[in-house]
Amino acid sequence: MQANFITIGQLARRTGVAVSALRFYEEKGLLDPIRTSGNQRRFLRGDIRRVSFILIAQKLGLGLAEIEEQLASLPQGRNPTLADWQRISRQMRVEIDEKIKLLNRTRNQLDQCIGCGCLSLEKCRLYNKDDNLGLKGPGPRAVLD
Repeated sequence: MQANFITIGQLARRTGVAVSALRFYEEKGLLDPIRTSGNQRRFLRGDIRRVSFILIAQKLGLGLAEIEEQLASLPQGRNPTLADWQRISRQMRVEIDEKIKLLNRTRNQLDQCIGCGCLSLEKCRLYNKDDNLGLKGPGPRAVLD
């Protein structure tokens, strides 16, 4: 095999991803290795970037289905470039900002009331008199709204 192909073990060592996870990614269509005449997997060196993209996207909260969708949008299944990543990350920013807002609201409410699925009946009388939050819908409305 040529130098631009690597084994699954080499890909695992280079990316820090277990061989079993790489096989899983292949099963999900995220990686597409070629097979040798002996049926061994060979990956393009560029698949190091593809696996890195998958890892970063997962850390940012994308599910495998979303990652697969993003990778499938690339021309002829090529690996993501910096421009691709910038386009994808711009799409993700709004969702990430919403998650940050929810986390901040939740953190700020932790010492008080989680509004209402209530942890403090005493405070609830002050913050949620007559269960006004319940009129906005089910669940912890002070956090979700």
